[in-house]
Amino acid sequence: MGNRYALEPGVRAMLTDIGLSPTAVFRRAGLRLDLLSDGPVWLAQDEFFSLWRAIEVEANHPNLPILILEMFSPDLFSPSLFAAVASPDLNTAAHRVAQYKRLVGPLHMDIDIGAHQTTLSFEWPAGSHPPDSMVLTELLFWVGLARLGTRADVTPTRVTVPAPPNDLDAYHAAFGVEIEPSDTQCVSFRADDAARPFLTANDAIWETFEPQLRRRLAELDVDASTSERVEAVLLEVLPVGQTTVANVAKELAVSSRTLHRQLKAEGVSFQWILSATREKLARHYLRNPTLSGTDIAFLLGYGDTSSFYRAFQSWTGQTPEQVRSSLAGH
Repeated sequence: MGNRYALEPGVRAMLTDIGLSPTAVFRRAGLRLDLLSDGPVWLAQDEFFSLWRAIEVEANHPNLPILILEMFSPDLFSPSLFAAVASPDLNTAAHRVAQYKRLVGPLHMDIDIGAHQTTLSFEWPAGSHPPDSMVLTELLFWVGLARLGTRADVTPTRVTVPAPPNDLDAYHAAFGVEIEPSDTQCVSFRADDAARPFLTANDAIWETFEPQLRRRLAELDVDASTSERVEAVLLEVLPVGQTTVANVAKELAVSSRTLHRQLKAEGVSFQWILSATREKLARHYLRNPTLSGTDIAFLLGYGDTSSFYRAFQSWTGQTPEQVRSSLAGH
């Protein structure tokens, strides 16, 4: 899935919050009208840009990025957003997001943490022409994240873009600093603001979502085996209970029959990968004392806790409580 990027289900909520019809936006972008109805989907770079241009046209708002910033909330579910909000501070959030940035957009991110300031710089693929709203929304995201996490009116020290917007006063008010024209797209924060503790910090949330993000990277690897790709998809669809061969095959853009054949050639079955993935995740979640058996059953795609307990005992010969106790002792 090289050069394809995840579009999260939370995009529907975001579009609705800013007064747009998701169906109208998808239609204008030339995408499926039922996009996101079955969970995350992957878009090529051109599709990604087309979607943003469709949002610009449908919104017909002179300062669309500012409107999106006003609706910024972790309620718009995204593993990468949750990982950022749950970070100890902005510096940590930047490192986490940079690691997984290529999952959610055609953008490379560099971080320069100095004694006096932290600068986040962004670079789009050579020859690409991202919509202006996309560029500004990315910069405003980091300002919004800093303010959301610290619950303080954090103001960047510098914001630069190649093509400043027309309404400079509106963006001056949004950023708290004037936008400067430059060949680079970057936003800088004072060192003490970048290190200011996030009141939203939550290690348990990071530990929950980090395996999903890590596996998504494996899915992007063009050399990944079919087994690895299946596991990557399962990590996405398990929490919503979409654990059938048909669902996974759809995400991989192959037929169920082809998927079975490819897995057989690798000496494994779909059911084996499903069980192995669930067991691996279960052991990971059991290390987190804040997650109950019911929580873990949900995250693994089980309809009830008893089904999870029976499956777990078939894998390990032990109950989840017994394994949790043994893990706690190490």
